[in-house]
Amino acid sequence: MVFWVPLIAYAAAVLLAALSFARKPAPRRPLDLARALLRYLNLFPVGLMGLWGALGHLVFPAQAAASIGWATSPFQTEVGLANLGIGLAGVIAAFWRDWGFRAAVAVMTAGFLGGAGLNHIIEIEKTGNLAAGNAGPILYTDLLTPLLLLILLALTYRSDRAARP
Repeated sequence: MVFWVPLIAYAAAVLLAALSFARKPAPRRPLDLARALLRYLNLFPVGLMGLWGALGHLVFPAQAAASIGWATSPFQTEVGLANLGIGLAGVIAAFWRDWGFRAAVAVMTAGFLGGAGLNHIIEIEKTGNLAAGNAGPILYTDLLTPLLLLILLALTYRSDRAARP
């Protein structure tokens, strides 16, 4: 599951963003695609993967630790609760189209997932840890998700900020 869930989350986000964009009446603008991608990245890679990470670390800590190539630790409760908060915020950001809220979720995601991704790279370099939860697709999505969120927020900044009262 550690291998497939990030891939499935990204496939769902891209597929639903493409369908949403295709169903939009003409004229379709690149901004419309950026908004759709932002929505579904918040829903799947941030929201549902955050909730999945929370479930793993809080309910199945031994399996979660083993998938990363680590020993079980009391810190998993804290990681699980952080995942829970990020996951809930991502789901809210998918449906509440407030640019400022989405920006806050992106910054929080960049700190947590971006930091986790860098830590995965350090672990690979220092210990050779190539466990699926350390060096598999999660490594790439930990780095890609915050980067994409920040790029999409930059692309939607002017129009979505101007729409606010």
